[in-house]
Amino acid sequence: MTETRRGRPRSFDREAALEQALLTFWERGYDATSVSDLTTALGIGAPSLYAAFGDKRRLFDEVVTRYQATHGAFTSRALDEEPTARAAITRILREAAAEYTATDHAPGCLIISAAQNTIPASAEVAEQLRAIRQNNVEALRDLIQTDVDSGELPAGTDAQALATFFAATIQGMSQQARDGATREQLLQVAELANSVWDAAAA
Repeated sequence: MTETRRGRPRSFDREAALEQALLTFWERGYDATSVSDLTTALGIGAPSLYAAFGDKRRLFDEVVTRYQATHGAFTSRALDEEPTARAAITRILREAAAEYTATDHAPGCLIISAAQNTIPASAEVAEQLRAIRQNNVEALRDLIQTDVDSGELPAGTDAQALATFFAATIQGMSQQARDGATREQLLQVAELANSVWDAAAA
């Protein structure tokens, strides 16, 4: 994506640029990513970036949407495609182990790590990602509760507690990946976490 003297790109692939912005935010986090970092990564000048995406915050909003539809879509796919909560969450944990340690992007999960330790001016960004994580917990809880109501899981199973446990496990796996854990190590975490289903059924 090279530019002319007037700052307009001769050839601008917006989707490719958005993916590059995603990778940059994923690697550095929201606050640590400057407009200069973005223009360097995208190979365009600031005027072109603003013309294509608006300001940094609006670009990040698009990045989050893209992440949920691509790298992070394994969660929604599992929830939609698997017949039970146990099957869905087992799949999510295993796919998280693979995605969080893939070598073609930063380790971990952008939704979990991109707004850690934000400055006060970025409070809305932190809240945006917190809300997404909370929605994921609620989706897990509702799916587990559906299985309790149908008899797939024992009556009295605490859907909220299980959902919170698995969400905490997924968030911990993301941080472990950023700290250098391998796919095999995270798969071990996933299998240990899945043993809680047997306790819930006891």
